[in-house]
Amino acid sequence: MRAKPSDSKLTGLFLDMLAAEQGAGPNTLDAYRRDLTDFSEFLGRAGHTFAGADTQVLRDYLADLDTRGFKSTSVARRLSAMRHLYRFLLNERIRGDDPAAILSGPKRGRGLPKVLSIADVDRMLRRAKELSEAEEVSPSKRLRALRLYCLLEVLYATGLRVSELVALPRSAAKRDARMIVVRGKGNKERLVPLNDASRQAMADYLAATEAAKTEKKKDSLAASKWLFPSFGESGHLTRQHFARDLKELAVASGLQARLVSPHVLRHAFASHLLHNGADLRIVQTLLGHTDISTTQIYTHVVEERLKSLVRDLHPLAEK
Repeated sequence: MRAKPSDSKLTGLFLDMLAAEQGAGPNTLDAYRRDLTDFSEFLGRAGHTFAGADTQVLRDYLADLDTRGFKSTSVARRLSAMRHLYRFLLNERIRGDDPAAILSGPKRGRGLPKVLSIADVDRMLRRAKELSEAEEVSPSKRLRALRLYCLLEVLYATGLRVSELVALPRSAAKRDARMIVVRGKGNKERLVPLNDASRQAMADYLAATEAAKTEKKKDSLAASKWLFPSFGESGHLTRQHFARDLKELAVASGLQARLVSPHVLRHAFASHLLHNGADLRIVQTLLGHTDISTTQIYTHVVEERLKSLVRDLHPLAEK
């Protein structure tokens, strides 16, 4: 009788399938790998494997996550990984059943995203611009300030995912570019418009990097294909580095660091567009959401706007 593949082997095959057939990116693959590694370690302690575990063992794992204090959102994500894995094993005939098919996830309310006000974003943009124009600072410090201002302007103008933003190619900063091509989840491309402020910020930042290239002819960063290069393995600025810079800017702008992140600014982009009358389908396209239900988390903004319109414009409304 042929031995069943090990959990690590099955995890590798599963991740290969996600990358090849669904276009899953590195961050998605890393998340699945972490979740399935934790699941496999639990099964190992209980004397089971992916190929042999039954539904009750899977329920025991979900209960263990709860005991360890995992939030309902995290438990739901682990359950989703398990479901995807066992559908794969069933399709590949490694298993003849799907033990995760009848599992129910934790009940969870879908919380509203944290959103900065337009005034908050304006404060951060003004402060970032002030720092980028500061005199009596070193060239390297000014270049970092210009980079942060450029990142902030582009993020708020486009609503890009942080992974999409930091991986923008240098060609995105063309002076005459009104649109940029973004490669998002599933390796899908979409066109995103730029406003004048973001285009100018990119032009100023790119001019500064060219100046640095002139001063240091061997500067590999200035010669990089990335708009926001780094010496790291990826070749471009990391999400974590940008998030740290953004929190420092938030504090310098008089905001609480915990309230600000690249994803919060993406939420602000979507919410502010809807508040000003943008169509939900247009916002879905700009954000790169495959399903409109993902974008509908922002409908609370539309609802509030409709209430205010009725209150202010209806002829029978109380004055």
